[in-house]
Amino acid sequence: MLSSWSFANISFFQPPAFLMTGIPGLEAIHGWLSIPFSSIYTVALTGNCLILLTVRRTPSLHQPMYYFLSMLALTDVGLALSTMPTTLAVLWFDHRLIGFNACLVQLFFLHFFSVVESSVLLAMSFDRFVAISNPLRYASVLPNNVIIRIGLAIVARATLCLFAVPFLIKRLNFCPGNVLSHSFCFHPDVTSRACADISINIRYGVCVVVSTGGIDSLLIVLSYTFILRMVLSLASPREHIRALNTCASHILAVFVFFIPGVTMSMIHHFGRHLPAVVHTLVAYVYLVVPPALNSVIYSVKSKPIREAMFRVLRGKDKG
Repeated sequence: MLSSWSFANISFFQPPAFLMTGIPGLEAIHGWLSIPFSSIYTVALTGNCLILLTVRRTPSLHQPMYYFLSMLALTDVGLALSTMPTTLAVLWFDHRLIGFNACLVQLFFLHFFSVVESSVLLAMSFDRFVAISNPLRYASVLPNNVIIRIGLAIVARATLCLFAVPFLIKRLNFCPGNVLSHSFCFHPDVTSRACADISINIRYGVCVVVSTGGIDSLLIVLSYTFILRMVLSLASPREHIRALNTCASHILAVFVFFIPGVTMSMIHHFGRHLPAVVHTLVAYVYLVVPPALNSVIYSVKSKPIREAMFRVLRGKDKG
């Protein structure tokens, strides 16, 4: 009985913890690197919380466009908080251990907020399509109850897509080596440490990526194709510019999110020969930078948001 018990334990192994990695080859300057990372996280949290506060306190911003912007800001706060504790712990204190179950929780929320962000950007493109194609019926097409349903559908979609991921990982037998390639738990990184057949995990991951980010990006391109056709049908060049200006912030946010995501996916599948530092930096650009840049983009490019922010900061939050 003792020998069979020992064999069972040897044949199935899950590490009690994983060992995270900062930026390969730059371990000696992790303390200095923590400064720009801390700044990025500060901008992400402060900027997006300020957007949420501004929209809430400014009645003139109680419109579909700014409700969707609030969804994006809330998602960016969640995405930043998903990676911030472990990333700063590694860079500041060289605290690299994360428990197995804690790793799965972080992995779920990291990918959850990524899927939500993709969905929100798609909803925002639909919002811009409605606003430009039928401005007179804009508010009636997207009343508050419809926006709430869209938000709930986005959360439900992300939850259903990712609910099985932690359980698929829990069934895997892992190799004794437990060193991750990032300062956070990322699905391809964690599953690659398994000593078992991970084909189901890979296929499921590809299905999630294609059915969320893949479809969302195609629908966003389709939305802007229709938007561009409608804009070009307008009579005056001034109307062209005015219509496109309402989409500028959203277009930049789409580029900031999807370009690093596509780059990271391509590198993961076809660039395995590249140095580890390349994989790490692209992952940081995909997961850490967009939450900070989105708040900056909308603060700078959107005049109503910018002016309302100044009023809130001055304590004059009526508008």
